[in-house]
Amino acid sequence: MIGIDRIIENALLEDIHTGDITTMAVVPEKRRAGARLIAKESMVLAGIDVAARVFALVDPDVVFTARFTDGALLKAGDVIADIAGDAAFLLQAERVALNLLQRMCGIATLTARYRQAVTGTGAKVVDTRKTTPGLRQLEKYAVRIGGGSNHRSGLYDAVLIKENHIAAAGGISVAVERARAFVSHTMKIEVETETLDQVAEALNAGVDIIMLDNMDLETMRRAVSLIGGRSLVEASGGVTVETIAEIAATGVDLISVGALTHSARAMDISMLLGE
Repeated sequence: MIGIDRIIENALLEDIHTGDITTMAVVPEKRRAGARLIAKESMVLAGIDVAARVFALVDPDVVFTARFTDGALLKAGDVIADIAGDAAFLLQAERVALNLLQRMCGIATLTARYRQAVTGTGAKVVDTRKTTPGLRQLEKYAVRIGGGSNHRSGLYDAVLIKENHIAAAGGISVAVERARAFVSHTMKIEVETETLDQVAEALNAGVDIIMLDNMDLETMRRAVSLIGGRSLVEASGGVTVETIAEIAATGVDLISVGALTHSARAMDISMLLGE
């Protein structure tokens, strides 16, 4: 993943800043130590290489031996990795490595739950831009590890005409017309809709993807029938693990879930130092 070192370096600077005063005060210089990363609960592993990179940036001589690869299903008590190096460096890298690893495992684990809930329906679970500032690349990677798919990476790589764009442009048809004249023919155009009339207008405009935003199940079913396969259909808005199966059953192609990244709970992982 490009740019990961910058993310890690910024996190290390935030945490260590002018120095780890506790470690400098109490840990003898050049003391060698071993450590283990241990899962404290069941989870989907995501970010093991990111954690390894944190330790390597703090101590180029560290030996990081992963016992599992990303996507592995871990249970409480599993040793995720063995680490050997300078004790002071291990302690300085610990919190940043764990913060990133726990966050990514949490997203992958939650995504896997959503993905399992729509198994057999044909619908894809996709993420959103509701990510932690500065961590989008890592969080979207974790979504993929959990079995989900990525929506657009940012404002720069896809056209998504939302309600405020529609209001500012003066309507769906004119917004789509302007977008089509502005972007390359290779770029897809998506429009957010809230009513069946808007769905019909977007369909007539020939968009590639129609988002059904915060619609009830019956309206979704009617929208899917109206579209009739002439456009991909995305459901969005307030999706939960409990409701996603019913949403998938309406026939939509994509279900976007902001909760994958904005509400995932960090998994419980610890580092224990030994000899």
